[in-house]
Amino acid sequence: MLGTCALALPALAAEPTDADILTNYANIALAGYEDSLATARALDAAIEALIATPSDATLTAARDAWRAARPWYQETEAFRFGNPIVDDWEGRVNAWPLDEGLIDYVDASYGTESDENGLYTANVIANPAITIDGETVDASAITPEFLSGTLQEAGGVEANVATGYHAIEFLLWGQDLNGTGAGAGNRPATDYSTEPNAARRAQYLGAASDLLVSDLEEMVANWQDGGAARAALAEQGIATILTGMGSLSYGELAGERMKLGLLLHDPEEEHDCFSDNTYVSHLHDAIGVRNVYLGKYTRLDGSVIEGASLSQLVAGKDAALDSELRGLLDDTVGKMQAMATRGETVEKYDQMIGEGNDEGNAVVQAAIDGLVAQTRGIERVVALLALDDVTVEGSDSLDNPDVVFQ
Repeated sequence: MLGTCALALPALAAEPTDADILTNYANIALAGYEDSLATARALDAAIEALIATPSDATLTAARDAWRAARPWYQETEAFRFGNPIVDDWEGRVNAWPLDEGLIDYVDASYGTESDENGLYTANVIANPAITIDGETVDASAITPEFLSGTLQEAGGVEANVATGYHAIEFLLWGQDLNGTGAGAGNRPATDYSTEPNAARRAQYLGAASDLLVSDLEEMVANWQDGGAARAALAEQGIATILTGMGSLSYGELAGERMKLGLLLHDPEEEHDCFSDNTYVSHLHDAIGVRNVYLGKYTRLDGSVIEGASLSQLVAGKDAALDSELRGLLDDTVGKMQAMATRGETVEKYDQMIGEGNDEGNAVVQAAIDGLVAQTRGIERVVALLALDDVTVEGSDSLDNPDVVFQ
C-alpha cells in the first residue's frame, strides 16, 4: 500500500534552468514586439487613409488605431532597462515628454522660447529651413531619414522628440489645452486638408508612421533566433529580468510617470498627454511586468506564450516569497485597473492628478503604492537569488521629493 501510494504522488516539477527561463522570456519579447508591429501597421494604414481623404471619420479612425496600438507596445516596456539593445532603441519610439513646438503650431500659452531648447518653437512643419546649433538645415523634405537623423534630439536636447508614438499622438490630437479640466486635444481634420501647411503636416505624419513601423521591424528582428537581443541574454542572465521589472516599476512608472505629476498636479507630466490615454498605458506597463515574472503572455490573436518562468525558479527556493510577489503584482494590476475604470467612467488621468481632487489623487497614489510594494518584493527575490548585478533605477519624486519643487 505504501509503495502504491508513493507511486501515485505527483512528481515534483524540476526547477527550471536559467537557460529555459531566458528562452521563454525571449519568446515573449518576440511575440510582444510582433504584436506591437502588427498594430503599428494597422495604425499606418489608418494614417494613410487620413492623408488620402482627410475627414472627421478618417481622423477618428486613425486616433482609434493609435489607441489600439498602445497596450501592446506598453507591455513590452518590461524588456527595457535590463536589455541595453532595447534601451538604446527605446527613445526612438516612446520618448516623452516632447516640446511639441518643434513639430507644429502651438497655442500662445505655450510661450515662444525656452532657455533649455533653442528649437522650442521651431515648427518644422511651417518652415522648410530651420537653424540647429547655428547652422541652417534644409527641412524642405520631411522624410523618415530627416526625422530620425536630423530632428530627433536635435541640438542634443532630449525634449526634441520628433519620432515615435508621442509625435504621432500630437499630430493626431494636437495640444490638450484643458489643463486639469475635461477634454483631450482637439486637432481638426482640416489640418490635413485646407489649413496652412496641410501638405507638410501630412508629410510629417506619414514619415513618422513609416518610421515607427520600421523601428519595430528592427526590434522584432533583434528577438528572433540569432537576433542580437536574444543572443545577448546568454551573458546578461536572469538579472536582466529583475532589472527590467524593478526599474520600470519603481523609478520609471511609479516615479517619473506618476508621482512627479501627482506632486506637481501638472497635466504636462501625463504620459499620453494629448490623447488622455495615460491610464491605459500605465495599466499595460503593470501587466507587462507581471507577464515577465510569470513567463506568460496573451497575444493579440488570443493565443498564449507560456513556459519556464522566474516565478517557478523562486517558488522552488522559497514558495512563500513567490506567492507574496505574485500577490503584489496582482494587487498592482488591480489598482491600475481601478484607475483605468475611473478613467473610462468618471474622469481622465490629468483630472485625477489635479490639485484639490482628493479622490482622484488617492486612486493614483494607490497605484503608485502598489508599484513601490511590488518593487520591494522584487528586491527580496534579488536577495534570494544572490544576484549582485541588479540595479533598480530610482526617482527623486519618490526618494527625494523636496528636489522636485526646487
